[in-house]
Amino acid sequence: MYQEAADPVIQGLDEPCPSSTCQNHVATTMLTATRQSLSDHTIGKDPQAVRTGQRQNRGMRTRLGCLSHKSDSYNDFTAILPDKPNRALKRLSTEEATRWADSFDSLLSHKYGVAAFRAFLKTEFSEENLEFWLACEEFKKTRSTTKLASKAHRIFEEFIDVQAPREVNIDFQTREVTRNNVQEPSLSCFDQAQGKVHSLMEKDSYPRFLRSKIYTDLLTQTQRRLS
Repeated sequence: MYQEAADPVIQGLDEPCPSSTCQNHVATTMLTATRQSLSDHTIGKDPQAVRTGQRQNRGMRTRLGCLSHKSDSYNDFTAILPDKPNRALKRLSTEEATRWADSFDSLLSHKYGVAAFRAFLKTEFSEENLEFWLACEEFKKTRSTTKLASKAHRIFEEFIDVQAPREVNIDFQTREVTRNNVQEPSLSCFDQAQGKVHSLMEKDSYPRFLRSKIYTDLLTQTQRRLS
């Protein structure tokens, strides 16, 4: 029977959040240590252990948001633009940026919208959700049957499997359905998992993104070009 053990790293996260002078290496060290601790709880891939580990992981990420001292600023967005920042901003209109607030899919359909959303997710340590969704979109474009299986296994091992390097937050049932689908892969084998992650981002991360400094600063910058 799985029993949740007291963990000094997890307990430490319940302490008051340190000041903004904390350095990024503190967050990185705690993140690594906590993931190792959670790994001990999920040996054997027991469903209850997995769910408990995921809950601890989500709480840990929230607390480390302070430790990481992320700026959540317009500069975070421009740093990862697909084009040079100045050129990109000249191409991005206020109307386009405003349209991202119409719906989550409107945001995902625009390459600069994806870049801005990715920058925001990095400040929350949850960019793996977007990366998985994008990987699924790219996977569905696969036309070679010989590449289909290798791509499917690579995505599963990267994002879906327990203790995957960039494990996304999905339920045990969806994980196992996807595991079975990958054994005989098709272009739709990730549809259920992708839908769950899309829904999670839409209901959770997307509303916070619209209120974030990254997005509000971006709107301000595009509006200044018109003045």
